[in-house]
Amino acid sequence: MASAVEADTVGQRVFGGVDSHADTLHVAVISGNGGHLADAEFATTAAGYAAALAFVTAHGHVVAIGVEGTASYGAGFTRAARSAGRHVVEVNRPDRAERRRIGKSDPIDAYAAARAALSGRAQAAPKDDTVAGIRALHNAARSAVKARTAALNQIGGILISAPEAIRATYGRLKGPARTDALARLRPCGDPVHAAILTALQSLARRVKELTAEHEALSKALDADVTAHNPGLRSTHGVGPDTAAQLLVTAGGNPERMRTEASFAALCGAAPVPASSGRTNRHRLSRGGDRAANAALYRIALVRMSSDPRTREYVARQTTAGRTKKEIIRLLKRAIAREVFRCLTTTVLVPDIADLRPLRQSRGITLTAAAGHFGVWPAAISTLERGIRRDDALTHAYRDWLQAS
Repeated sequence: MASAVEADTVGQRVFGGVDSHADTLHVAVISGNGGHLADAEFATTAAGYAAALAFVTAHGHVVAIGVEGTASYGAGFTRAARSAGRHVVEVNRPDRAERRRIGKSDPIDAYAAARAALSGRAQAAPKDDTVAGIRALHNAARSAVKARTAALNQIGGILISAPEAIRATYGRLKGPARTDALARLRPCGDPVHAAILTALQSLARRVKELTAEHEALSKALDADVTAHNPGLRSTHGVGPDTAAQLLVTAGGNPERMRTEASFAALCGAAPVPASSGRTNRHRLSRGGDRAANAALYRIALVRMSSDPRTREYVARQTTAGRTKKEIIRLLKRAIAREVFRCLTTTVLVPDIADLRPLRQSRGITLTAAAGHFGVWPAAISTLERGIRRDDALTHAYRDWLQAS
C-alpha cells in the first residue's frame, strides 16, 4: 500500500515556490490542481540548495519552480536549479491588496510563488549570469559618482558658512580648480580655521580619488560593454553607462522578452491603455525599470541635440502641435525598439581601426577630411576613434581615402 502511494506521488505534476532571503529560503510545493503539499526552510548554501531541490523533486514531477528575487537573494538557488535542469520562472512580489487579505509570512509567500508558476502569471525566464560583471562595474561606477557628488556638495556647504578669509580665497574658485587648490592645502591658523581647512582638504582629496576611480571603472565598463554587445555600444547616443544599464535591465538572455513591446514595457516606455466606455485613450506608464527609462531619456536628449534625423523629426512633431514632453515620449518608444533589435540580433558594426592610419598615410589632415564631407573636424575624429557611429559616413570616408 505504501509503495503504491509513493509511486502515485512520484508520478504527479507539482510546482515549487521559493521565498528567498539572505540566509534562508522557504520552499513550498503544490500539486497540479493547486493543493498544498508541503513546505520547508533551507539554508542559502550549496548544500541547502541541493536539499531544497531534492525536497521539491520528492513530491512528484516538477513542472516549474517560481522564485522571488532571481537576481538578488534568489540568485544562488536559481543558478543551482537551472544547473540541475529545472525550469525556473521569475515571480514578482505579491500585490498589496492580496497581501493585506491573506497576510505575510515565509510559507505564505512561498506558496504564492508556487501558485504564480502554476497559473502562468509568472512565466518570465530569469536573467542569466553573462552580464553579472557589467552589473558589478556599473554599480561601482555609479556609487563612485554619488560619493563624489556628496563630497562636492559638502565642500560647497562648508564654504558658504566658512570664515571670510577662507571663503574669499576658495569660494570664487569653481570646478577642478577649487578641488586642486583645496587638495594642496596646509591647514594652519587658529583651531577653527585649521579644522575647517582640514575638512576641506580631506573632502577635496576624496573628490580627486573618486574621480580617478570613476574614470578607471568607466574605462573597464566600456571595454566589457563593447565586447558584450558592440552594436548597442556603437548606437548613436549610447555611452558606456547607458549601454550597461540597458544590458543589466535586459539581462544576458534578452530572448526571454518575446517582443520589442515587452522590452518597451519593461523600460516603462510603452503607453498603458486607459480606456473606458466610449473613451479610447492611453496614459503614460509609471512602471517598469526607471533606471532603464532614464537611460532611454538620455539617449533621446543626445539625439535631439546632435542627430540630424532626430532633429528633423522633432521639428515635424513640434509643427504638428506636440509638446517637448510628448515628443520625448515618442522618441523613447522608438529608441526602445532600436535597442531591442541591438539586444536580440547581431548588428554588424563597420570596422574603423584602419581609418586613421589610412588618412595619415595619405597625408590628409582632419580639417581637410572634414571640409570634404562638410562636417566639423571633431566629427571625423570621433568617427575614427569609435566614439560616434555613422555607418554611411564610415563607408563614404573609407572609399574617399582609398581613392585619394
